[in-house]
Amino acid sequence: MPVKLINTNISTKVLHFKPGSSPASFEVSVVNESNQFASFQLEIIAAGSSSSLGSNWYDITPAVSTKNPPGDMTKFYVTITDTPIAGFVGKMNVIVRIFSLELGDEDRQLLRLMIEPGTGSIPMHVELPVREFSALPQTLIEIPVRVTNPSQLPASVTLRFCGLEPKWLLDGVEQQLQIVAGAKAETSFLCQLPVPEEVASKTYPFTIEATHLNGYPSSSPEGLIKVLPGGFIDFQCIPEKQRIPASRTWLPQWRTNSTTYILECHNASNLSEQVHIEFKKGDEDQPKCFWEITPEIVELNPGNTENFQLLVSKRRRWFGLAQKLSFIVKAIVSDQRMNVTNENQFLRLTIHPVLHPWLQLILLILLLSLLWAASWLNPNSPFFGHQRSVNSVQFNGVGDKAVSGSQDQSIIRWRVAGFTNPFINQHDGKMSKDAGKSVRVVRYKPVDNDVVAAGLENGEIQLWNVLGGTNNYKASLSINKDDRVLALEFSQSSRSLFSGHGSGLVVQWDMNDALLRSSTSVQQPVMINQPLKTQQVDFAIYGFALIGQERQNLLIGGRYNNLVMWNRSQDNLIPIQYNPPGGQNDYIVGVDSAEYKPNRLVTADNNGQITLWDMQSCVSNNNGQCEVIDRWSSGHGGKAVRSVAISNDGCYLASGGDDNRVMLWPLTTAGVRAVPNGQLVRSAAQKFNSVDIKVVNQRVLIISANDNNHVRVDVKPDQNSQCGI
Repeated sequence: MPVKLINTNISTKVLHFKPGSSPASFEVSVVNESNQFASFQLEIIAAGSSSSLGSNWYDITPAVSTKNPPGDMTKFYVTITDTPIAGFVGKMNVIVRIFSLELGDEDRQLLRLMIEPGTGSIPMHVELPVREFSALPQTLIEIPVRVTNPSQLPASVTLRFCGLEPKWLLDGVEQQLQIVAGAKAETSFLCQLPVPEEVASKTYPFTIEATHLNGYPSSSPEGLIKVLPGGFIDFQCIPEKQRIPASRTWLPQWRTNSTTYILECHNASNLSEQVHIEFKKGDEDQPKCFWEITPEIVELNPGNTENFQLLVSKRRRWFGLAQKLSFIVKAIVSDQRMNVTNENQFLRLTIHPVLHPWLQLILLILLLSLLWAASWLNPNSPFFGHQRSVNSVQFNGVGDKAVSGSQDQSIIRWRVAGFTNPFINQHDGKMSKDAGKSVRVVRYKPVDNDVVAAGLENGEIQLWNVLGGTNNYKASLSINKDDRVLALEFSQSSRSLFSGHGSGLVVQWDMNDALLRSSTSVQQPVMINQPLKTQQVDFAIYGFALIGQERQNLLIGGRYNNLVMWNRSQDNLIPIQYNPPGGQNDYIVGVDSAEYKPNRLVTADNNGQITLWDMQSCVSNNNGQCEVIDRWSSGHGGKAVRSVAISNDGCYLASGGDDNRVMLWPLTTAGVRAVPNGQLVRSAAQKFNSVDIKVVNQRVLIISANDNNHVRVDVKPDQNSQCGI
């Protein structure tokens, strides 16, 4: 038989206990029957009790004894504070277990516990069949609860859900249960998790409290709801399309070179996120621009909205069309588990030039207009043409070129087509920029039109090569210094040149000799002062015209309204009767004849009278009795007529005068006016000094020069059906 090492004795075998009243106690004596030191512990085991209750229903003093020598005794004091089984009334066997770890032995004693009906209420026992839940936001969770009534009386129990937002619980935070004595009841709470912004991703603890009348409250073990990450980050740009400048693109706004996009991030999740923006060009070939995103990173809490500002700037072009740029911005979040809606935004930017295309067009038109106005294309350009009054103009033989002389001492060639076509330069170059004196008269050599004779204020006649590239004239003809050259006329064969001077001197020059001598002197012009023949009249000469079939008669017009015919074959002067006769202030200033009708003559004076003559009788009879075909003074309002020109076929007459007008007079075959009042060709601010006329390709060309420094060509249709050669 084994040796008993522990000897135990309890103070009583039967113990009465009434819950709600004074605790019941008893004493346990333990003797060390071993031959070594040993410590002892005590444990109370109630039949039918739950192991989960543990030692909550009794107290032991001391909990562990000190090590006792052999034969020594230790006393334990046990106090019963509660029933081992809630609500139990009656006899219960309780085992007192004494053990020693050093001895490896134990002893058991039986105690009969007599439990009487108590004076207080017994708390409910609350359990959670499922203590942990994992769910996404907006999930409906059913949380089961089990309640046990350990008392001998039925109970009305109130369950209260603690730890969560009340609004999450669909049926409220409280429920009522009726539980019979010693029974169990089950129920559940429905928890509806809110949208992600309102429920952060974390663990939410909760408990269920149970209360009833006249009872102690009790609570369940702690439950846990783990809310999983859910929701999304919404990314958008407001607006996606921008332009620079933002408004009124038709205004220059040259300082506006940037625009700002608002990049909006809304956290519709239950996680706090860090967001940054990734930027790249939509097209790798598009022009570079400066961009900046502020701030670099934003902290985005659930439910919050934060904005980035994307600044895009680029220096705008002044001209051209709008530039189209595109960019891609991407929202990057710190937690890759979170989805980003509209993750990539495609942005567009239109960069308008500083000058709107319509404004560019207007400026281009203005610039072209200014360039045209300042160019040779503009007949009124101050940089081309003459700078002072133009004294004389004449067409060449075919009417495609013209020449003019001015008080600014220049001689200019003109392209006639340039006056009607703005894309052709009417300015054909200056033959002379500085002739030395004012140019009073210019005339083309009829044969070949390759030489222009220019009569100057100082009495010199210069011969210019029209086709040559030199800036020097070919020859200089002069007989008397300071004797103004007021009239020039080439013979039909171009062998002679007649000059009329202010002194009344008429000089015939040998053109063959002059041109021959000039051809041998390339570098310097030939100076010629020996004329072929001279003739003297007693008045200042203002106009010449060769008349007659053989062109042997030179009509000379000038001061005092004198009109004289010089018969060169007989070398005599024949006065022509002119009506009215004039005084010292009266001048015949315009004389011309028709090339194909050599006896048709026109004269004009400074009193405004224009006269058409038939010179056949006076040429044939060699006398001054010449037939007047038509005469009128109303053409220029009674003011001086400074120049007249008759077309080669004698069908048109042009006149210009001090009334600042150029008139066209269609003539009949007989040489009279086809219409009494003529046609207005041009009017200007100042008087006209010279006109010429040419009929080419059924068009009537009229060239005119005036004190406005201008040379003008007007074109009229050849519609004179009353005239024929």
